Amino acid sequence: MSSPSLETTRVDTHEHDLEKKEVVNEPERPHYAAWQWGLTITGLYLGSLLYGLDTTIAADVQVGIYERFGDIESLAWVGLGFPMASVSCILLLGKLFSLFNTKHLLNASVFVFEVGSALCGAAPSMNALIIGRVIAGIGGSGMYLGALSFFSALGSPKKLVLYNALIGVCWGTGAILGPVVGGAFSVSSATWRWAFYINLPLAALFAPVYIFVTPSFDPRPDMTFRQKLKTLDWLGSLLIATILVVLITTIAFVGSTFAWGSGTAIALWVVSGVALVAFSLQQYFAFLTTEDNRVFPIHFLKSRDQLLLFIATAGSATANAVTIYYIPLLFVFTRGDDPLDAAVRLLPFIVVFIFFVMLAGATLPLVGRYSLYYILGGALIISGSALMFTVRDDTSIGKVYGYEILIAAGAGMTFQNGYGVASVKVKEEDKSNAIGFINTAQIGTTALALAIASCLYQNLGVSALKSALSAYDLPTPLLQAALGGAGSDVLSSLPARVQEIVVSTVAHTIARIFGMSIAAGALLFVAALVMKHEKIDMAGAAVGG
Repeated sequence: MSSPSLETTRVDTHEHDLEKKEVVNEPERPHYAAWQWGLTITGLYLGSLLYGLDTTIAADVQVGIYERFGDIESLAWVGLGFPMASVSCILLLGKLFSLFNTKHLLNASVFVFEVGSALCGAAPSMNALIIGRVIAGIGGSGMYLGALSFFSALGSPKKLVLYNALIGVCWGTGAILGPVVGGAFSVSSATWRWAFYINLPLAALFAPVYIFVTPSFDPRPDMTFRQKLKTLDWLGSLLIATILVVLITTIAFVGSTFAWGSGTAIALWVVSGVALVAFSLQQYFAFLTTEDNRVFPIHFLKSRDQLLLFIATAGSATANAVTIYYIPLLFVFTRGDDPLDAAVRLLPFIVVFIFFVMLAGATLPLVGRYSLYYILGGALIISGSALMFTVRDDTSIGKVYGYEILIAAGAGMTFQNGYGVASVKVKEEDKSNAIGFINTAQIGTTALALAIASCLYQNLGVSALKSALSAYDLPTPLLQAALGGAGSDVLSSLPARVQEIVVSTVAHTIARIFGMSIAAGALLFVAALVMKHEKIDMAGAAVGG
């Protein structure tokens, strides 16, 4: 006969197994009607799609905007303002979603996004358009982060990776379709303005869902509104926004708009450095906040797991951003494509990226060994980017498609996994911090990567074109406009041999930008190698290695 203690142990173990099985098979928490849950997640995914669309839609509308407003020096802000505003408020929004009603914040974000989109579409000047892009960027960031927070709070733990993967698919699809949609409107009678107006009817269509169907969830019902406001780290939020705005501005414009040794360039670098030091000290000593309420999860810097996931996500986001922006531009110059045709060249990237994001989201909960995805993804990104680095103006279209497919597979396999893995590896009260941390890596790196790539493209491109066209003594603003596609009518008037040199030079410049993707893939690969080669339970904690 078994001893009582042994019987008790068996019963307890059996009950624990049943509880674990119930958690794994739990549909959602709490339970909602299928129609309500279906409409809600459709609305959330639409928001992510629109956010991705607006992140890159400026890539193929800048020519039309330049023709309408001129002001070539401010044109870069049309593309840069949106992601810069998004990343500047990510950490604050993450804190807001951990304190305030998720539905209310989500609806407020949609409203802000639509206000910004409306201003962009109706902009009477370049400055108004840029302001609209900044406003839309803030709202879009809230829509994206709200979807992640919603699923983390109310979705089934077992399905969390898949939900996050679908958010990544929607964002990635929108980001890839951005140049296509922008290009289509640019060459149509609707003009570039409808590239921004299109957000209004789509959001209006789902407004009843956002207002009446989406479940309401208050993560901290034990706190009053005033108490929640007091817990926010306002100084830290202001300082990190300052760092990101000034740093991105510095990277994007020094060397092109501002000379490297100019007073403006030096001032920008100094302000960036001072803001970084001030923020570091404020966070370390919890000045005007508390250790628990700091806007930046500083304790993650001591976590090997979180740091490596941050690095891996950043590497994937960099490869993704560079490919989306510069593959269409390559075809504009080397094949004479119009903006729409050039954007369609991304279709192989779109299909493969979506497939591998979905594949990773569906299989990771089953496989559990997340480091394998990052190792393979990093290797694919390095391979595809290294091949893109060899591209010249006469490289066949088929080869370029093959190279971008390799990058798409690697980026898709690693783009969205960090959210689910990072959330599993922290305590319940730290999940919102983990989401914000990975979101900073993904969206923040996208903004920084675009700024760095723009700086490289402008500086390397202008220098190379000056050398190639030295006999014609063309002014720098004209060469800058030519790099973006504007002003090409002037270059087309040059002798045929010179046009060939220009196309070859620009193609070589674009290829060199993929050095960023090689470095990003290498960083991702190294981070993956030093990750814990463990198996994790996506519905709970790590279960062994």
